[in-house]
Amino acid sequence: MDHALRRTRLAERLDELGVDALLVTRAPNVRYLTGFTGSNGRVVVGRAASIFLTDGRYDEQSRTEVADLERRVYRGPLLEPAVAAARDLGSARLGFEPEGITYGAWDRLRTYAGDLELIPAPALVEDLRIVKDADELGRIRRAQACADVAFENVVLSELTEGLTEREVAFGLDVAMRRAGADGPGFETIVAFGENAAEPHHGPTDRPLRRGDLVKVDMGGVFDGYHSDMTRTVAFGSPDERIRELYELVAAAQRAGVAAVAAGARIADVDRAARGVIEDAGHGERFPHGLGHGVGLEIHEAPMLRWDAEGELAAGAVVTVEPGVYIPGVGGVRIEDMVEVTPDGGRVIPSIAKELIVL
Repeated sequence: MDHALRRTRLAERLDELGVDALLVTRAPNVRYLTGFTGSNGRVVVGRAASIFLTDGRYDEQSRTEVADLERRVYRGPLLEPAVAAARDLGSARLGFEPEGITYGAWDRLRTYAGDLELIPAPALVEDLRIVKDADELGRIRRAQACADVAFENVVLSELTEGLTEREVAFGLDVAMRRAGADGPGFETIVAFGENAAEPHHGPTDRPLRRGDLVKVDMGGVFDGYHSDMTRTVAFGSPDERIRELYELVAAAQRAGVAAVAAGARIADVDRAARGVIEDAGHGERFPHGLGHGVGLEIHEAPMLRWDAEGELAAGAVVTVEPGVYIPGVGGVRIEDMVEVTPDGGRVIPSIAKELIVL
């Protein structure tokens, strides 16, 4: 990955803020710009050069991962050496990520800054991260391939009556690692029966019973990049009401995927899927946005919502995940990651979306 090119692109946008340098503190953004994978790294990006900061725990690691930058290993509070780095880069006005520091850190930053003017920055790095390059897309696909294998090996092959939600979730996490993932990308959601009415249900000791819907929201992470997929299957023959609910959500998901394309208005993509559910009288049972970007974070820009601004960009990866949730009965969600291309949306998961009856 060309981290130097990424920093150059960021530096070219500093004029938009009217700053001479940007202090980057959010870990995913630091990784995007430098390749550093440790838990404590910061980078000050200037117009012509950048300086990387970390503590003594990561001296050797950063020596390897951030070999193309001046590195400074500090002791004590971070913000004082960060301000010093900005001054050394010739900065009189320093931008910072308001989402990347606490109020206490902001208060200390002002103390150290002195006459260095501090400017809160919009999400410049997050904007750059929306469009994935070939290496990033490859890692996302690899993370999804691990999740696909785990779903097939656990949900489609090993579900038996009496297994608990916790046991299935744990089995999926282990199976993703065995398939090559670095781990689960987020806490795996497994919801049986009535629990599937909760969009983000935490697995419990509720046992699987014949006639249950099984909702699984899962994803792996590979070399920092995430995947995200939801499937809903039936354990035993479902009644007609459940089949109709499933077909409704499937129709909405197809409409959402079909609306994905470079240049499509984000709100229109949400509307394409939401309209199918609203027309069926279940609009109030679809309480969340249609989807979100996926990459170094499991939830990142762009957010696919009814009130979103802007258009989809070629190279973005977004989820399309409509759902309908009925308390006391259950719920259905179907989710794919979709690569945005000039010709439409390219679905990444390989798991079938027809109603599977186990």
